[in-house]
Amino acid sequence: MRIETERLLLRPHTIEDFDALRTMIRDPEVMRHITSIVPSDEDVWNRLLRYIGHWTAFGFGIFAVVERETGRTIGGAGFADFRRDLGEAFSASPEGAWVFAKEAHGRGIASEATQAMHDWFDAQPFGGRSVCIINPDNAPSRTLAGKLGYVETGPTQYHDETILTFERLRPRA
Repeated sequence: MRIETERLLLRPHTIEDFDALRTMIRDPEVMRHITSIVPSDEDVWNRLLRYIGHWTAFGFGIFAVVERETGRTIGGAGFADFRRDLGEAFSASPEGAWVFAKEAHGRGIASEATQAMHDWFDAQPFGGRSVCIINPDNAPSRTLAGKLGYVETGPTQYHDETILTFERLRPRA
């Protein structure tokens, strides 16, 4: 599964993405709205394997976002079943997720990648409703979610923090 946009290649993660993923999710600026916990190599490895495994288990997953011009992996974006225990309504649909290295910030990379992943998702037989969670302080992700068609469904508690839940329905053709 590969998606190409003007500037990006979205593809399933491979073992070779470990270093780029580790660098990105250990960056406090990138993760400030996600977690303050700095992951160990084991944590990064388990995350990478979870990303890889989603494709086999579900037919969808988190794409590695690669800059076509440089070949650098600069983010991750896609859909997952993270089993967050946020209730039946939330768990009934794949969860949209995205995170980008700071060199991608402010360049429209997130918009380009997430629009492409949602276009792909909408064309799949399992496509349709998706959900996501966003930290209330993460204004850029909240704005992006709105542009993608996500509607806030309310605040909830996750890992002793207040987060916002959102849902998106497949746009009508």
